[in-house]
Amino acid sequence: MHRVDHAKTNPPSVKNPDPVFHVEGLTKIFGSGEAEVRALDGVSLDCHAGEFIVVLGASGSGKSTLLNLLGGLDTPTSGTLHYCNWNLGGADEKSLTQYRRESVGFVFQFYNLIPSLTARENVALITEIAPDPMSPEEALHMVGLGERMNHFPAQLSGGEQQRVAIARAIAKRPAVLMCDEPTGALDVKTGLTVLDAIDRINREIGTLTLVITHNAVMAEIADRVLTLSDGHITGEHRNQTRAQISSLVW
Repeated sequence: MHRVDHAKTNPPSVKNPDPVFHVEGLTKIFGSGEAEVRALDGVSLDCHAGEFIVVLGASGSGKSTLLNLLGGLDTPTSGTLHYCNWNLGGADEKSLTQYRRESVGFVFQFYNLIPSLTARENVALITEIAPDPMSPEEALHMVGLGERMNHFPAQLSGGEQQRVAIARAIAKRPAVLMCDEPTGALDVKTGLTVLDAIDRINREIGTLTLVITHNAVMAEIADRVLTLSDGHITGEHRNQTRAQISSLVW
């Protein structure tokens, strides 16, 4: 079992059955006085390697704040936030940068591709800095774009561009894949194609996958579903079996 002294700053790798994330009493406050907003208020949970977790909630419920804290994009106001027994909540900016670069893949609602680069070149931006990446070609084949890798973003549909973004996120072989409304800008059919790519990566690579969404239908494909409201986890359940993407009815 690989344990990390909290005095050390380098984030560890996932090599043990302990939780990937251990969270207790996690709180994030923005503003102060009358303008104070508790975006998260005492959230506690564990997330394990290989899980597919869907986080549901309305706008303003705290979903994105939770993802930002787990992803090292922001730091908590109080509470415990550990990544593989490493004190992620108390990490300095250099360590957070290393953590984001090596351990986390991000997929957002908007694709953030560079228009002047091909799909292969957009993915290569990540593989050139990751310590143990897959090739851009392998990552693009995993999301079903092996025949489109030399196309520019403008030559790709919205769903194809999102799948390039997914390939870019998983090419570093991240321990964690975090998706913030990954189908929010897509029609239903295209969204299902994107979800299928995310689901395949979780099943085949075993990457801990967290998807935040307001769409309750997505809950059916998860191992576990968390519901957030006003900064609190107000519901949690596990699916006995994960639904097939093709069976979803939106």
